[in-house]
Amino acid sequence: MTEAATLLVLLALVAWYWYDSMRARELALQLGRAACARDSLQLLDDTVQCVRLRFARGEDGRLKLKRTYRFEFSDTGTNRRDGSIVLHGTAVESLYMEPFLVQ
Repeated sequence: MTEAATLLVLLALVAWYWYDSMRARELALQLGRAACARDSLQLLDDTVQCVRLRFARGEDGRLKLKRTYRFEFSDTGTNRRDGSIVLHGTAVESLYMEPFLVQ
């Protein structure tokens, strides 16, 4: 393979990774917003943060990126509680929210 072809393949992989990461982040943000809205909570900073990225095999045996996103929410407006969302590819594997007061 020539240097130009190698560079082109590398650029294509970087572009795919960037696009896939933005799509996964947007999905995690939508899930965090929906979970907070469902329980009348406030999603703080209106953002999620990718804290772990790895490859894992799905039920079909194929390797997919597994991402863990962290977010913060508040139940009283004056405190911060942690939550996390784990995406395996585009499938939601888990959504965890620290215990909070029900109002």
